[in-house]
Parts: sequence; C-alpha cells; structure tokens
Amino acid sequence: MASPILKFPYLSHTTSLSNPLAFYTLSLTPKPRKTSRPIHVKQQRQQQRSSKCHAVTDLTSSNTVPSSIEDQSRGEDSDDHLVLVGPSSEEERRGEREVADYDWTEEWYPLYLTKDVPDDAPLGLTVFDKQVVLYKDGQGELRCFEDRCPHSVACIMSVEIENANANKQKSLNFDGSSAFDGKDLFALCSALMHYSYSKWPLAKLSEGQLIDGRLECLYHGWQFEGEGNCVKIPQLPANAKIPQSACVRTYEVRESQGVVWVWMSSKSQPNINKLPWFENFARPGFKDSSAVHELPYDHSILLENLMDPAHIPISHDRTDLSAKRENAQPLRFEVTERTDRGFAGWWGGGDAQTLPNFLRFEAPCVLSNNREFIDEKGVKQYFSGLFLCRPTGQGKSMLIVRFGGTTRPQIANWIPEWFFHQRGCTVFEQDMGFLSSQNEVLMKEKVPTKKLYLNLRSSDTWVAEYRKWMDKVGHGMPYHFGHNTISLPELPAVVEHAPAGLVAGASSSFPAKGGTGTMHAPNLANRYFRHVIHCKGCSGALKSFNVWKKALSAISLALTAFAILVSGRQWKAALLVSASLCLAGVYTCSTLIKMSTTNFIRTHRRF
Repeated sequence: MASPILKFPYLSHTTSLSNPLAFYTLSLTPKPRKTSRPIHVKQQRQQQRSSKCHAVTDLTSSNTVPSSIEDQSRGEDSDDHLVLVGPSSEEERRGEREVADYDWTEEWYPLYLTKDVPDDAPLGLTVFDKQVVLYKDGQGELRCFEDRCPHSVACIMSVEIENANANKQKSLNFDGSSAFDGKDLFALCSALMHYSYSKWPLAKLSEGQLIDGRLECLYHGWQFEGEGNCVKIPQLPANAKIPQSACVRTYEVRESQGVVWVWMSSKSQPNINKLPWFENFARPGFKDSSAVHELPYDHSILLENLMDPAHIPISHDRTDLSAKRENAQPLRFEVTERTDRGFAGWWGGGDAQTLPNFLRFEAPCVLSNNREFIDEKGVKQYFSGLFLCRPTGQGKSMLIVRFGGTTRPQIANWIPEWFFHQRGCTVFEQDMGFLSSQNEVLMKEKVPTKKLYLNLRSSDTWVAEYRKWMDKVGHGMPYHFGHNTISLPELPAVVEHAPAGLVAGASSSFPAKGGTGTMHAPNLANRYFRHVIHCKGCSGALKSFNVWKKALSAISLALTAFAILVSGRQWKAALLVSASLCLAGVYTCSTLIKMSTTNFIRTHRRF
C-alpha cells in the first residue's frame, strides 16, 4: 500500500467443405445483457419475494439479532456511538437513500504515465475489464483502440453451407429454437469446426506490432491507422476494396501533466471539464517521483487503503523514518465537502493544534493528499501525494502514484529514482496479504461494508465516506460495494480471468513487451510483473545490473586464471584482490537484481 501521508520522497477462410450437401445458417444471437441493481437493506425482503437473481442477498435481519455492526453498537453499549463513525446526513439518519446520476463510462480514467508508454510496441490495458490497447503512431501521437481485431468480431455470426442436392435452407440457432432433422450431419459438424476455428478467437491487437506507425494484428496481418480504419489486408485480392466494417472502435485519449487519460463512453463526446488538473503539479519548481503499480485486489480496496493513514505506523513500521509503531495514535478528521463527485477534508494527529493534511477524493478514482508549510526563509512550500487508482477489473487494479513538492532535501537528488520505486514496492507488499484477503471476504459475503466494517471516528472516517459515496453512485458502475448497498458483478471473476489468462501470460508479446517464457508466467504477487515491466527506469536498471553481473563474473574468472599462471607474488596478490573486488561487484549486482524481482518478506519480532 502506498501511504497518503506525504513521504519523502472478415474475409473468412476460403476452404470449402469436401462434399457440401446442405445449406445451413448457423446464427449466434447475443443474449440481452443483464444489469445489476443496487441492493438496499430496507428493500431486500421485497426483492427476494419477486426475484431469484444470484445477486440478491439477505441483508435484513431478525428482531433479535443486530443487522449490522452499527446496530450492535446501539444495542449493547450506548457509548459506542462516540467512537464509531455515524450517519453523515439527515437522510442517512432517517434510513433514506441518496442517489446521484452517474455513468462510469462518462469519466476520464488514468491509463499510464506518458514517460513509460512504449515507443515501439502496443500496450494492452483494461478499465473495468474492458480491454483497450494504447500505442504511439508514426507521429508519436497517442492512440487508443478496443483491444480486439475486427476480423474475428461480428454482432451476429453465421456459417453457410450450400446444398447441392436440395435447394433449401435450414437454420440452427444456439438457443435450440429451430429444428434439425439429423441429415447432413457431416456438413453441419464441418461448419461448426469452421465457425469455431475462424470466428471464435478474438485476436488481441495488443499482441501485435507497429509497422510504419500502423498497428498490425499479428494473427492475419491486418493493419490499422490512427483513426481505427483498416488500411491493409494481405489476403484481400488486389482489385478488391477493404470493407468499411473492417475498423476498430477507438477511444479518446488526452495527455495531461504527464498522465495519459482515456474517455470510456461511446455515447457522448469527451467532457474536457472532467479531465483532472492538479494545481500543485503546475507550480514552478515542483518535482515529483511517479510510478505505476499493478495490484491483485479491487480498486475500491486500494482506495480504502490509501485513505487510511492510521495503519501506517503499524503495517509499515520502520519502512522509513516517518513510520514507527510507537507513534500510532488517534487521528482527527474534519469533512468539509460532500458532493456527488466525491468528498474532501482536513486530517491530522489527535493532539495537533491544526490539521495540516488536506485530502480530496474525486470521481471516478482520483485521491490526493496535500500539505503546505512555510520554510525557514519564509517561503510557502507545497507537497502532494497523488493516487490515480484505475479499476482494471474484479480483484485487480492499477495505481499511478506520484509524490512531489516544490522543495526536497539535497540528498534526494543523489538517490536514483529506481531506488524510490523499489521502496514503494515494499510498502505495497507489506499490505498485499491483508488487502487481498479483504477483497475475498467482500466477494464471498456479498453484503455491504456496514455489515463487516467497524469504522472508528479516530481512524476510518475517510473509508466510511468513500463507501457512502458509492451508495450514491454505485448503480452507475459495473459493480460496487457500498456502506448500505451492493450490486454484484454480472460475471464472476473466474469467468473473466480464465482460461485465457494463463495462455496469454506465456504468449510471445505479453505483458508489456517481450516474452517472459513458460517458466515465468505473469504473477501480480511478484514485484517484477507488478511494477518493473511498467517502468522504463526500473527495467533499464535491471538490464544494466544483469549486464554488469555477467561482465564482472567473466573478469573475475580471468583475473583468477592470470593469478594462477603468473609467478610473482605481488602480481598474484594484486590479481586476486582485483578478482575479489569483481566478486563483490557481482554480489552487489545480484542483490540489486533481487531487489527488482523478489518480494518483501515480513520478519516478525518479539516485543
């Protein structure tokens, strides 16, 4: 976890059947998409009587058992309301639900850091499991497509087999509505095989390559220009025109303050007013350290974690000088804004005279923590911690984290940025087990967080505010877990992740660029796949360490051999000392390589 406390930083195959006897049309009509509905505690019993949807869960309770942790606190200890987060509005106090207009697609989502976008390869990314591909065209302009080649996509797909004996048509639908008399079985089976092999694979453009600024699908070589139009089909006759339908869906992208943002809606034009802008990052002299981290838990869990300063002294004890378990203390929070777009307020230590930290959450997934102070020269200085938490899908997220300020200690200028990135990886690894387990519990229990969380006023105010905000807007998301309401995903995560995940993981061009080999399939529990492959600085440093390790090993062997061959004692000593220094360099390189490829392991100690 990264702390919000500011730290220092179609032409189909032309193969014909050998003996076509019948003419069939095999159609696959997509089923209407089910939409999940938010489940409200007071409406649940009525919903259960009228629906058997898997997303419905019993959120009501008997008269004798408290329905939530909050109810328990009211029933058993009347003083608990003094330490627990209570209702934040009169509507909530009366049990009424506030609902705001919201459509998750009509938002800007942070895709990547501009500096880390590959210059010579496409990059596959997701937003709520919607797959997109980002790349730079011949002019270096950023382009974003749906990560799916149109060669393998059709709204209604069919296979036709001409009947040479009887001039008639038969139809077989996947829903079983049309009849089939059992004749021409071979023709039907052949059609099904043709259908399966030529239509089912939806080739990913992110596994393609860039040729003269065009994105090429490596399955059949179709090429697309920046507006999504197909400009080359190698299998098309020379005098034939490319079908107009051979185009890719495009998404609008913008680069702002070093971050690439994507507008996910196809129904409306991009709303530039919603594009985030961060004042501190535009101040003169402001410098920041930025990194991308892919994480194995939901973005809502990630945001909660980043809003929780109280865990830092315990979970990150002595990760740096600002985190010590003996400094754990009650915190004070003051909410100053609540809107349909988020919330904001001040926070600080419980014994502080002022609240120095200002936190703001803004839809859909932007969290910032700012601090100001006057230095010894009387100049106001600004520090910011910015967390851009893209929802990549169920049980996974991608974070762009940026720490910066208008001033920094001189020693920071001498420390390479990759070192700060690796320290950041350690912070995430310290919380990863807790957060992954929490994600699993939410998916299994299928209840609002009110049933599970015990939110303290002195530590969890922001977490409660975030889940209550999701009560307002969660109906406009693919799924959500709010304080009082939930709406479950249409498909379970295992359907979204398998079976393609493992195969794709060993493919020739996954994850960002270059194969990883079958021995090292991508694993988001490993920091190499969580961060290094997404960072040009860290991946470059890792390559350098490997080169130096090999070179120093060879030099050490050569020096040792010379020491054996020479006769002079002084020469032997000098050569052996040099070989020892080279071996020390090999050890150092091995340690640095391990830092980029090995997770933090918590060592417990007795107090």
